[in-house]
Order: sequence, then C-alpha cells, then structure tokens
Amino acid sequence: MSVAFVAYTGGWWEEVEAEGAATLRTVMRSVTPLPAPRMMDLAQFQGDHKESLYWGTYRPNVYLGIRSRTPLSLIAGLMWIGLKNGQYFLRHVCQDSDELSTYGWTAHNGRDYGHQVLVDHGLFLTTSFLKEKGEGSGYGGDWAVRLDANCERSSISDAQGSTTHLFFYIADESGKSITMGSHVPSSRGSVLLASGSHDEIDDWELYLRSEDNLEIHRAGFKSTTMHNLSDLVQQAVATNAMQTGNLNLPDMTEDSSNIMIYQVSIKTPAQIDIVFLSGSASKNPTVEERISKLTGPMLSARLESKQKEFEERYDQIFNVNNKIDSKELSVGRAALSNLLGGVGYFYGQSKIALPKGFTQKNGDKYIPYWPAALYTAVPSRSFFPRGFLWDEGFHQLVIWRWDVHISMDIIGHWLDLLNSDGWIPREQILGAEALSKVPEEFVLQYPSNGNPPTLFLAIRDLASGIHAKQFSDDEAEKISTFLERAYIRLNSWFQWFNSTQSGKYEGTFYWHGRDNMTTRELNPKTLTSGLDDYPRASHPNDEERHVDLRCWMLLATNCIRSIAEFLKMDSALEKDYYKMSNQLSDFGTLNKWHLDDKIGAYFDYGNHTEKVRLRWYDVQDKDTMRQELLRETLQPPQLQLVPHVGYVSLFPFMMGAIPPESWVLEKQLDLISNTSMLWTDYGLRSLSRTSSIYMKRNTEHDPPYWRGAIWINMNYMILSALHHYSHEDGPYKGRAGELYDKLRSNLIRNIVKNYDETGFFWENFDQKNKGKGKGARSFTGWTSLLVLIMAESYPTLHR
Repeated sequence: MSVAFVAYTGGWWEEVEAEGAATLRTVMRSVTPLPAPRMMDLAQFQGDHKESLYWGTYRPNVYLGIRSRTPLSLIAGLMWIGLKNGQYFLRHVCQDSDELSTYGWTAHNGRDYGHQVLVDHGLFLTTSFLKEKGEGSGYGGDWAVRLDANCERSSISDAQGSTTHLFFYIADESGKSITMGSHVPSSRGSVLLASGSHDEIDDWELYLRSEDNLEIHRAGFKSTTMHNLSDLVQQAVATNAMQTGNLNLPDMTEDSSNIMIYQVSIKTPAQIDIVFLSGSASKNPTVEERISKLTGPMLSARLESKQKEFEERYDQIFNVNNKIDSKELSVGRAALSNLLGGVGYFYGQSKIALPKGFTQKNGDKYIPYWPAALYTAVPSRSFFPRGFLWDEGFHQLVIWRWDVHISMDIIGHWLDLLNSDGWIPREQILGAEALSKVPEEFVLQYPSNGNPPTLFLAIRDLASGIHAKQFSDDEAEKISTFLERAYIRLNSWFQWFNSTQSGKYEGTFYWHGRDNMTTRELNPKTLTSGLDDYPRASHPNDEERHVDLRCWMLLATNCIRSIAEFLKMDSALEKDYYKMSNQLSDFGTLNKWHLDDKIGAYFDYGNHTEKVRLRWYDVQDKDTMRQELLRETLQPPQLQLVPHVGYVSLFPFMMGAIPPESWVLEKQLDLISNTSMLWTDYGLRSLSRTSSIYMKRNTEHDPPYWRGAIWINMNYMILSALHHYSHEDGPYKGRAGELYDKLRSNLIRNIVKNYDETGFFWENFDQKNKGKGKGARSFTGWTSLLVLIMAESYPTLHR
C-alpha cells in the first residue's frame, strides 16, 4: 500500500507523518484500491465480449468521435466549418453556443451501428457508423463512417454556400507516427488517406471513397495532447487563409506526425464514405474486397439492414406498439439511441482533495487516485460528458433491458473504482478531454462525501430477473457470476455509507458535508444527495436525519440481502443484512423519525427555522464599500421536522415502504394530486408551491434548481410507485391507478412535445412555463427513462 501511495502521489508523506499518522493512513486509504478481485477480470468480460466492444463512438463530448476501449487509443472524429450571421465557426466539441437546431442519434445499438442527424444553420449532416469483423480484420474489426451533407441554399450566401468544408482526423494517443497517404481524390475507387500500426491491432489503413467531386487538403501535427485538436485546425486554417487567401489546411505535415487531419471540400449534396481497416497491409488481396463491403452500395445495404434490426429489437424489448403512437415511438427510439450513443470510455486519475490544512510541496491541494478506466453513459454530451455516479444507476435501468452484457460491463467498471474504504468518487473526470469541460471548483473529489447508490436499482433488477427467469440460461449464468464477484464490493460500499453517513441514533442517516458556516446560502446545499439545493434543515448539524438517504440504505440492504439469499450464503454478514433490512423496513420506526402526523408527509429532521431570507448588506472592503447578498436569520432555529413537501417527502412512497392499507398512503396520493403543491399537467414539481423556498435563489449567482422544476428521474420513481400500488390490494388501489395513468400521459406528452419543437431532450422542465424544457439541452441521460415510461417497465425494488 505504501509503495502504491508513493507512486501515485509523489511522496509528501514525511511532512504529514509529523502532523499525525492517522491523517496519513486516511489519505493513503483514500487513493488505494479495494483489495478484492476486480470485476473487469471476470472471464465474461474477456475474449469475444471485450473484442466486440473494442471500437465505438466512445467520445461523447464531440459531435462524432471514435476510439477504442484502451488507455492509449487511435482516435478519429469529425469537424466542419459552420456559417452563422456571415461568420465562420469550426464545429467539433458539442456545445450549446454552436446553436445547432438539433444533433443526436436517431438510432444506436451500443455496439456496431449508429445513425445521427445534425442541423447547423442550413447545413444538414447525417453521420452513420458501422463496425464489422470480417476475414482479414485485425483485433476489434473494421469500421466505416458515412457522411451525408446537404445545404439549404437560401440560408447561405451564394458565394460560399455551395461549398461545404468537412474535416476528418485520425490521431494516435500513444504518439506513434502516422504515414500520410495520397491527397488526390480518385474519381473511381478508394483513396488511401493514412496508415500506421498500433500495438493491439497491428497495421491499419484509412480510406476515403466518394462518387462526388471533392477537393482534399491535409495537415499533420505532432502532439501529445488531444483535447485541443479544434485549436490546431483553427490556427492552421486561419494562418493559411492569411497567407494565401484560401480557407484550407496548408498541405504540410510536421515530422513524425501522430495527428492527421483531412479537409474535404464538397459541393452539396454529397456523400463520403470513410473506412478504417485493422490488421491490414496494402498488398493483402482482401483489402479491396473489405473496402467495397464498407463503402458505396454495399454499405448502404448494410446500414439499411442494421436500421431494420435496431427497430425490430426495440419493438421486441420494449413492446410499446399498442401503448403509444408512431411519433412517440420515434422519440422513444431517439431517447434510447442518445443514451447508448453517449456511452464513453475514459482513462485517467481523479483528483482527491487533501484534508484541510494540507498541501503538496508543489502547492497542489489534491492527490491523484490510481490510474483507472471507466466505461460509462453520460448525462449530457455538451454539459456533462463524463461519468456521474448517481445518474448512472438511472441510466442502467434502461441499458440493462437493452443489452445486459453492456450494462454489467459498465456497472463493473464503476465498482472497480471503490477505494479501500468502500468509497467511489461521485464525479469521474478522467483524462484531459474530460477535464477540459469541467469548471475548476468541481474538479476535486472529497472522500468524506457520498452520492445516492442508485446502481443498486439496476443490480436489484438483475438479481430479481434471475428469480423471475427473465434471462436466457447464458445470461443468467453470467449475471450470477457477476453478482457473486460484486458481493464483496457492494458490501464495502454499503459499509462506507453505514459508517460515514450515519446519524446520531441507530438507524438514522444524513448526508454529511453540508456547510454549517455559510453566510451566503439561503439554505446550505446538499450536493452529495444529488438533489443539490433541495431545502434541508436551515442550520446543519449532527442532529440531522435525511429521509431520502434512509430510503437509499433500505434499497441497498434489500438488494445485498437478496443477492446473499440467491447465492445461498449463510454467514454472519448475511444475517446482519437480514436484521438491518427488517429494521429499515419497520414502518413504525420510519414514522417515528420522519412522519408529520397532521399532514401525513415525510420530512427531514434537523436544526431549522423557516424565518431566513437573503438581503443586501453594505460591507467594508479596504477603502471601499460594496454590497453583498447575505443570509439573515430572523428567528433562532430549533430541532424539528423540516416542513418542505417535495421529492424528498415522497421517498418512502417511491421505495414502496408504506403498507398498501395504511392511511399514510392516502396522504401521499393527496400530496401528489394537489395542484397547489406538486401536480402539474407536465409532471410533478420537485418542491411544493407552498414551500417557503419554492423557486427562491440560493445565492446571488445561484438560481433555483431542485426547487420547483420537473425532473424525469424522480417522476419515473414516483410513477413506478403508483404502478406498484395500483396492483396491490388495498383501499387506494383504484386511485393510485388513476393518478398513474394521468401522470404517465402527462410526462410522455410533454417530453415528446419538447423534443418535437426543439430537437432536444432536456435536463428538466419548467413547471411555470407550460412544461418547457430548460437547463442542459441534449440531456440524454435519465431523461431517456421516457423509454421505460412508454414501455411501462419499472424497477423491482417494491417486490
């Protein structure tokens, strides 16, 4: 452990040791892997499975980016010059400031096929991706990209409008040089753009084929960094334009270039096929045949066949034909496709914050985690193109139903990130490309901070699915092996929560890490809960009890207990989970700690006052006076239930913790259906309109986030609970069913309407403005739960 620690951190431990050996041990443990067999070493993740997922569209932060699942990969991607208000802009990295009318996958199977549509101010682009392993292919097989470009002539000036400039690049992250091929387009047949070799796939070649008239320019660069490729192209084109007056790459390459960029200038409409052959050599007699299969008419036929396969598989798995109309069907397919097309592969080291008062010799206030890979879906390709722990559990509810092998691979990667304490960093910022999209204040990860263990939602489904014989024999065997290997890791993860997030009394829990010294926040945030600014106790202390965390712990204990039962474990540990599951399931105890008998709502508990506000104060700053918006407490806080009705109040309902015959269930249905509180025609508000903090800013620069807006992940969980109670015998069965039908209809209608009108899926929806999408657009993470809402497919946590 000490050797690993020195290797990862660079050795500043001598100074710490003088301060206290306990701090040193804590820091060492935070960056040391859990000493348990790795999930990704399982045989089911090797061999054909590993090779079949080698190549993919695993760079979700760019409009089209291809890489392999290996730390130092060949990477490829697309750029183009867009025209807006008479000015040229280079498109590459997904960003809302580009103001594309739409971009996203309309079909993607997560493995070997995808079709994407991009509309950029009159330029219509479609990108198709196809991967195949054929005779003569090297490791991972061959892949092809088809680019179709068309222009709306009226929207672009006639002078330049007929020419579209596309850029396709290939680069080697390991720094190996790439050989430039011909840049003279061939009117017939294919042209070799580049070739090289890579340790895992041997020789490779990149070809272009098109039946249209092309003008090709090129440039080669040598660089060890890949996150600034846009800058390289922009500078090269701008410099050449100043020198020659042409908007072209300079047709020059640096010595030993490991980045090759090709500018393809075309008159639209045009179609270009680009083919990557692995394990190839120019003299190999199968090369021409392989190129032919992945270009032209044969590629068209393969893409058409893959599209049909995708649609048939979607219909078979989600079985929505009798539940929704054709427009809703296409939006559902797009939701799934964007989630799968947003799956990325990342490699690097998280930055872990040092304890207060400690810095490294070089001034850094962090130490690096061990180097690690992460294969994961992402919430948004433009705003959040990286792994988020609490989002991922919701993503996997969709993905396991589509491809359980991909889902286990993703969950396995996350579980391999557990440190020796059983903690997982909640936000995964791995590698320079991921780091380039993150504001500095969010980079450091704190090993005392948790995040909802939503992966248990999907893991519980896998375990229950075996019991229900939902899977084929092969799938069931692999899931069983997976759960057996995961057990020790899930136990460590649970024990971390149980020991670090526990409350003052046995069986109580609260999210640690809230700021109890802040003077600027109306209500100190609880970022660790995932619900950021949802109101909690106004004055944080160790007396807090958070009802949502108690419910997450109930889910985790039930899940681990069911795995232990399935694996026929009969150890003291299994008995502990049985006991704790019964304790956390106890309805009387839940009500004792969290229920307000008068209104029948569940609340947090803590040191709280409703009499707080933000107001402007004059503050002396050296010789000048300035104004600051600070919190004013008008009445001393006292220990009490925190009376804010919203998503947190409904967690016991979401988790099915309320008996179907209880009067408390009726009260939950009252809260949900009350239009003055949570109900809207577009979904349920995150916070009741009656709350004193409803839609209030938290600071001068911090607008409301979880203080009223409609969020799909929580609406899905509430919908799931309504579905559950509508099938449970009891006096409220019928009413739960009525609310279920109305809420489901409202959610589907609003998400589809927004997608239809804007071309995007949204982070959340504005309950005050007719359900209009807001926040991050192209939010294709948990908003993709739309697919399961349409299919009426819900988690098994209630059973």
